Amino acid sequence: MPNTVAEQALTTPEVLRPWIAGVRTLSVSLAEPAEEPFVRLPAAVTKVVLRVGADGRRDVLASGPRVRASYHAGKAHLRCVELHLAPGMTRPLLGVPAAELVGRLVALEELPGALPRLLAARLRRLDPEEAVPYLAGTLPGLLSAAVDPARTALLRAGVDALSVRPDHSPAQVREVARELAVSERQLRNLFTEGVGVSPKHYARIDRVRTVVTRAGHAPWSQLAAATGYFDQSHMTSDFRALMGVPPRSYVTGRLPALTPCQQLPRR
Repeated sequence: MPNTVAEQALTTPEVLRPWIAGVRTLSVSLAEPAEEPFVRLPAAVTKVVLRVGADGRRDVLASGPRVRASYHAGKAHLRCVELHLAPGMTRPLLGVPAAELVGRLVALEELPGALPRLLAARLRRLDPEEAVPYLAGTLPGLLSAAVDPARTALLRAGVDALSVRPDHSPAQVREVARELAVSERQLRNLFTEGVGVSPKHYARIDRVRTVVTRAGHAPWSQLAAATGYFDQSHMTSDFRALMGVPPRSYVTGRLPALTPCQQLPRR
């Protein structure tokens, strides 16, 4: 049987968009060890993951923000759906601030509060393709009263201003704070609670992810300018810090040594 790795970004149902920023499915079937490593890019996002292993075991996990890339050997057989939480939704859904989950992979039922345990129990009975329809029917009623609309809107405006967009480069943190009429300290507290990292580190992660996506489509100097860097050397320094290698090494496959994927204890 040939090796197959299938990834797909799904349309997020309209009813879930206040809470879920994106949905992604992954299916891996490896007849032999994969030649290419599985790369986990830095990501300033918390995810709820329903994972089904080769033995049929289902795990419902909270995967916290990753501040640096990691490189792993692929698993033999795996199916999962990843629900990317929108900024500010970690505490309402999972009962903890996003900063408590940075770099962690936690079984949902180990988190405080009744809602994570309820979701874990119900999602574990589902196949990955059933998770989104189930949540579309239940999540809005569970979360509506737990969200602070004004605070959430302020955080998301900050996230948008610090992100690379086709029509504008990201703003500086001090400019964003001034535009939102908050102090830089208040903005930092908003991001720590609702995203998991500081505004400055969020912007670094977003720029580096954009460089990964656009690499090879423009000269490095143009790419640096388009993603908000002072110059190419600034881009290279940020990329190396978060990805472990400079941009040219990454695109030519000269990657850091592989590490084992984080495992949860068997129950």
